[in-house]
Amino acid sequence: MPREIDEAWIDEAIERHRRLDALRAEFEQAVAGHLVSVHSPDDSIEVLVTAAGDITDVRIRGSLQHRTAAELAREVQAVVTTAGEAARWAREKLHDEVFGAFRSLGDR
Repeated sequence: MPREIDEAWIDEAIERHRRLDALRAEFEQAVAGHLVSVHSPDDSIEVLVTAAGDITDVRIRGSLQHRTAAELAREVQAVVTTAGEAARWAREKLHDEVFGAFRSLGDR
């Protein structure tokens, strides 16, 4: 027995696929443009990171003369690790904002 093709379902699936592509593009643009500012534990280093995880700027506050190279390295490592976590968090929030209302094809 041949299967019947539901043309309305196919049309809806095509439209939803197009909408999903548009949402993906919107998401990628939002992720690339959203900046998060992260500070080292001692507040001497600030890192700006996009939600995509790209570090766009590093700012050193105050003098570096009062610390050793090892102390500075620890602060840099801490703030870079935190920047990665902040980027991941921002990406998840943006994903929820962009795709939150998108329902699956089976939901009607």
